Amino acid sequence: MARTVAIGIQDFENLIQNKYFYIDKTSFISEWWESGDSVTLITRPRRFGKTLNMSMVERFFSVDFAGQGMLFHGLSIWEDEKYRKIQGTYPVISLSFANVKEKDYASTRKKICQMLKELYTNHSFLFESPALKEGDKEFFRRVSIDMDDVDAAMALHYLSKFLFLYYGKKVIILLDEYDTPMQEAYVNGFWDELVGFTRNMFNAAFKTNPWLERGIMTGITRISKESIFSDLNNLEVVTTTSDKYATSFGFVEEEVFEALEECGLADKKEQVKKWYDGFIFGGHRDIYNPWSILNFLDKGKFTTYWAPEDYHLQVAGSRQMSASSHLAPCFRENTSSNSLVGTLLREGNRKIKEKFEVLLQGESIRTPIDEQIVYNKLDGNERAVWSLLLTSGYLKVLSCETYQDVPEGIQPKYELALTNLEVKLMFGNMIRDWFSEAEADYNDFIKALLVGDIKAMNAYMNRVALGIFSYFDTGKNPSGEEPERFYHGFVLGLMVELQDRYYITSNRESGFGRYDVILEPKNPKNNDAILIEFKVHDPEDETTLKDTVKKAQQQIEEKHYAAALEAKGIPKECIRSYGFAFEGKKVLIG
Repeated sequence: MARTVAIGIQDFENLIQNKYFYIDKTSFISEWWESGDSVTLITRPRRFGKTLNMSMVERFFSVDFAGQGMLFHGLSIWEDEKYRKIQGTYPVISLSFANVKEKDYASTRKKICQMLKELYTNHSFLFESPALKEGDKEFFRRVSIDMDDVDAAMALHYLSKFLFLYYGKKVIILLDEYDTPMQEAYVNGFWDELVGFTRNMFNAAFKTNPWLERGIMTGITRISKESIFSDLNNLEVVTTTSDKYATSFGFVEEEVFEALEECGLADKKEQVKKWYDGFIFGGHRDIYNPWSILNFLDKGKFTTYWAPEDYHLQVAGSRQMSASSHLAPCFRENTSSNSLVGTLLREGNRKIKEKFEVLLQGESIRTPIDEQIVYNKLDGNERAVWSLLLTSGYLKVLSCETYQDVPEGIQPKYELALTNLEVKLMFGNMIRDWFSEAEADYNDFIKALLVGDIKAMNAYMNRVALGIFSYFDTGKNPSGEEPERFYHGFVLGLMVELQDRYYITSNRESGFGRYDVILEPKNPKNNDAILIEFKVHDPEDETTLKDTVKKAQQQIEEKHYAAALEAKGIPKECIRSYGFAFEGKKVLIG
């Protein structure tokens, strides 16, 4: 009989006691313990079982669960007598920053201090212990929501000491989703303030802590060492490109196929593989997102389970936000690593959007990456954008160079592709949302383009540009690239909306001056081929937008862009060409 598939449960005890569907990942406990690493940072995409595994580790080691080894009966860790003996024998400090999503530094600091205060409240029995001296008790009393920075930074440090004095054993510290407040700090403009506060707390808890036995931190990104880990030279970092713990987070293919058989869905294996396979951790391929698989097992429906809701654009609210923030447009989306990725792509430069076109076509790109995310250098940094996409799970590494493969001083390149069909469709939803404020006009423009109604194309395109042109701005100092950002985004929109009818390619040769697009029909009998040349009005050379349109049309003719289509057997009379002239938010098509 198939086990009940319960969605969203992150508490290990709840999952096991209720005999809900669970894939045994307890081997992570022994693998981590045998490594001997002092402090381990593990980065994985969202909803990959990080929180559940941290709950599992806490239940295994914590003295609060002494004598409760029955939770692990029948699981791989319980087969080893060595581990049966150490279950429930360590004091454990466990906390999560997953819900620290405040919009300013003061609120974030207060939220963290509140969590530290709750930890002390939960350990109030320590206050009565004769092992604590009066000075220790005085610190205990000072821990509050309003404590100063020094006491807040030392709170985990001293709680470790108090637990050691009480139990006579060093502590294990578990910090889940450590980077959530850092992402919010970057998005909302208080990065520098939070970096100093966090660095001091992490240093006191994980570096200069003589009462620490081991520590684990989890998150989505590896924040640069210079930002918050500058003093942690004892940190073992495990990223998506590491072999360590590669199968401990996420489901491997054998586990997925066994689950499908248990749930009577064995005939869906190939479709499940197409939709949800594709994650690669280190050298381990065919890893699946647990959230997607559990939802499919529960519902039996192929759709984008992973993160589409995180790309919902709060467009109405965004028009009311102040542009004074260093990253104001990020307020247009839910603040998370996913919405941050969407914002960086939408407002990214020409090279970023060009490479994203390639990815949407199902091809791969080659680029250097740096797994250490430097948040305050994300803006316009192409390498950082691809790194964030990789660590967030939206890209996978197909191959990579080593430093031995490239000349000295040259950064090795990674071959990257979209992870799977679910991710591709998710990005399609995201791009559609870019045009959501002008959705009706955008859809009508697409219809007019397909039938060749130039008058309607002009009317609808101008409404689209007026409605969302500024949405592709970065919200900071104008760089002169706003029109280009808009029509690069427009091309991505065409790729999403017309992918069933057309193969869409672009030459991508120009910076500001031109950007031609070819729409090759998949069924030439039913659809014309379409050539589009974009040009921004140059008042020095062109008197009116009509002159700009004429120059675009001349370029199509002079450079014989139709040759590629004619070579494929498409007759000249079935090839339509258009010049798109831009002047600010005004557009003329001819």
